[in-house]
Amino acid sequence: MYKLGIDLGGTNIVAGVVDENYKIVGIGKRKTNVAGGAEAIADDMAAAAFDAIKDANLTIDDIEDMGIGAPGTVDSETGDIPFSNNLYFYDVPLGKMMEERVGKKFYLENDANAAAYGEYIAGAGKGSNHFVAITLGTGVGSGIIIDGKILSGSNHAGGEMGHSVIVMNGEKCTCGRHGCWEAYASATALINQTKQAMIRYPESIMWDICNRDLDTVDGKTAFDAAEKGDIAAKYVVDRYIEYIAVGIANVVNAFQPDMVCIGGGVSKQGDVLIKPIKQFVNGENFARNITKDVVIKTATLGNDAGIIGAAYLCNLHK
Repeated sequence: MYKLGIDLGGTNIVAGVVDENYKIVGIGKRKTNVAGGAEAIADDMAAAAFDAIKDANLTIDDIEDMGIGAPGTVDSETGDIPFSNNLYFYDVPLGKMMEERVGKKFYLENDANAAAYGEYIAGAGKGSNHFVAITLGTGVGSGIIIDGKILSGSNHAGGEMGHSVIVMNGEKCTCGRHGCWEAYASATALINQTKQAMIRYPESIMWDICNRDLDTVDGKTAFDAAEKGDIAAKYVVDRYIEYIAVGIANVVNAFQPDMVCIGGGVSKQGDVLIKPIKQFVNGENFARNITKDVVIKTATLGNDAGIIGAAYLCNLHK
């Protein structure tokens, strides 16, 4: 039998049929109609689900279990979403709404948690018992797996390591606090840090890389310039990696996982990113004289992690 997972994002809805080997065999996509509200979003999610089933040359009867990874606080027991700022959801019974449209029960979880679970069962986290997945994107997403189970806390909002403070009274975060890890280590933060350095150093080759247009700066600009020996870019990269490492050291000291994986576009920098993070974290690890260091590696599933994890949420809730 097959399973179906839906990755609900603020921009896109992606549904995938997943087989017993964690391979996605059918895909359905829709744009997220945020302006249309929960009802319109649920309609499009159902349509994407049926598209994925059709793409896999299957019928609804071939699908054993279904799951959704959604942004915000998600009550996995009731299938409700108490709050999602990106979708403007307030107490939305999404699980019930989807069951009415598709005819089968859906298991729900926070999207970062679902992606972490996907990496845990089928990607970078395979073989670990305590595992943390960090995603460096628009924000800093995190999912924490302890003894094979997702840590979500009593208010269904636990594990938000991106909103732990690493600089007291620091940069304002989108959550309203100041100095959050997300405000320094997200891809958004890296782009802002790169632009600030370019303005300070007009002779930097970062200007050439982005065709002298600040609007084209992305998460690769500073890394590409640093590789070419640009001093300003190297400063941006070194400081940015240190921001990431400080947060991961906090994660390690809080949970002592077997493994931490880093995902998102920035993770494609590979060893340029991972090696200095490992060195920093090993030096900051509270557990001294230990027999093994925490494994730190890049995520392997990319955007598929959320779909695979959502599809197999039944393992946790059945």
